[in-house]
Amino acid sequence: MTEVASFPADVAGQTRAQRMRQPLSAEVIKATAEKHGVCVRPFTMEVGDPDTGELRYVAVPCGSTVESVCAPCAKKAKALRMVQCREGWHLTEEPDFTPEPPTRQQTELLEFRADLVHAYRQALAEGVECDAEELREEIRGVDSELRQLGVRGRLPSPEPPGKRPAKRSTKRRQDAPDLPTRKVAKTTVGREYAGRFRPSMFVTLTCDTYGRVREDGTPVDPASYDYRRAARDAVHFSSLVDRWWQNLRRVVGWDVQYFATVEPQKRTAPHLHAAIRGSISHEVIRQVTAATYHQVWWPAHDRLVYDGDQVPVWDSRTACFVDPDTRRPLTEWHDAVEAVEEPAHVVTFGRQVHSKGILGDTEEAGRHIGYLTKYLTKSTGEVVEATSNRQRDHHDRLHAELAITPCSPRCAVWLLYGVQPLGVNSKTVPGRCKGRAHRRTTLGLPGRRVLVSRKWSGKSLADHKADRKRLVREMLASVGIEKPEQDTSRLIWRKVAPGDQQVPPRAHLLMHAIAERVTWKAEYDRALLAAQGPPGAPETSAIQQAA
Repeated sequence: MTEVASFPADVAGQTRAQRMRQPLSAEVIKATAEKHGVCVRPFTMEVGDPDTGELRYVAVPCGSTVESVCAPCAKKAKALRMVQCREGWHLTEEPDFTPEPPTRQQTELLEFRADLVHAYRQALAEGVECDAEELREEIRGVDSELRQLGVRGRLPSPEPPGKRPAKRSTKRRQDAPDLPTRKVAKTTVGREYAGRFRPSMFVTLTCDTYGRVREDGTPVDPASYDYRRAARDAVHFSSLVDRWWQNLRRVVGWDVQYFATVEPQKRTAPHLHAAIRGSISHEVIRQVTAATYHQVWWPAHDRLVYDGDQVPVWDSRTACFVDPDTRRPLTEWHDAVEAVEEPAHVVTFGRQVHSKGILGDTEEAGRHIGYLTKYLTKSTGEVVEATSNRQRDHHDRLHAELAITPCSPRCAVWLLYGVQPLGVNSKTVPGRCKGRAHRRTTLGLPGRRVLVSRKWSGKSLADHKADRKRLVREMLASVGIEKPEQDTSRLIWRKVAPGDQQVPPRAHLLMHAIAERVTWKAEYDRALLAAQGPPGAPETSAIQQAA
């Protein structure tokens, strides 16, 4: 008698459409990884141990800060930023940044570098190109050794000094209010009032107006809306913010520290939210904002010289771009800048300035930290997403202006204005720049969404991450679970080549990471229960004390 294969009732009776609605295994794995905080799109690296000869493959987290790309990594990055903001906002002691004295090995290596640079310049003067190239490579190796020895800062270039840029007058503009200036003291901690209150500030700055807008951020009259100034203000917004911090420090007389985030408004203009350590008068903040400006000393770029198919062409003989008709080389960048007599653009803030005093360790401080980091897991395009035809048309107009607005001295858009940018080569395409300012998804907003001063918390993000790991290890050790920190400096890390047959599939790596994370979570929950003590016991755990 022939046996007939039997199927479960919930499978045998299903239609193709019903089966297609069931989740794929890859989707289930991704959802499980997100549930346990495991990176869903890791990249694989080969790790070798020279002591044991062991070779294994490790899934390294992607580190994305955008939730739509990788939610677990984005949430971790946001949590780390929130810790950084909280620890530095109401700091009571000055962070210590006293540099260590140079070591003998560092000074000897720098002496050797000075001899190499002298020999390199002598080889260039004598025209011995082969010797110069060998010396240049050796100088790069010495620079790498100096970095490994802990030397920071920019090392002097081995190239002979070139032409100095044209100096511009630092005299304040006649239409800008004067600011009182004081010598900036090295202190970064704010004043204490009544022996126990140490308030700080929360400040919001916006760009100037470019025309009346509706509630959805679109202009009332698109024809009169100043898209050109909006595009240029967005490109140079970060420089304006830097100038604001400089002016604020000179006015108050101490080294103001800040944690700031840049976000787009509905009209797509950037605005700044900043947590400032210490208290500053609201009148001083308004005064500094009104008096702050940034002048862009670039060649004029109001009228396109080349457009459409008529664009400059690359001349391999002269190694520069030339006019397509006359074959004359375009104006060099330094020559164009030297001929500038008036700034091409002046950036200022708008009249809307919001400032508020915040006390530390309060519910209000926590609420403002959440407000500061609200959009950190979203890309700029997700924050200013257009939902109507009117908004899409507004974004298209702004993007069209940004497409012909140079973003830096190396921007390929300069070729459309008859100016040869810095670093130009045969691969440069006139009018095509890969900078973020020209992308439709960013609409000119700065690439860095978080701006943190160097003395904010006295720690880097890596330090904050290490603090969290150390806290977890201490909790686990309190219940007998030892997690000693492993020395990974001896390990050899190598990127996996495409098509490597030995690399396990990503799904296998994700399953291993999920199982590992479940084990860690069980151990952490056990430590938390032990820290809370038996029911009815007084709250004396380290967790409660830290809270």
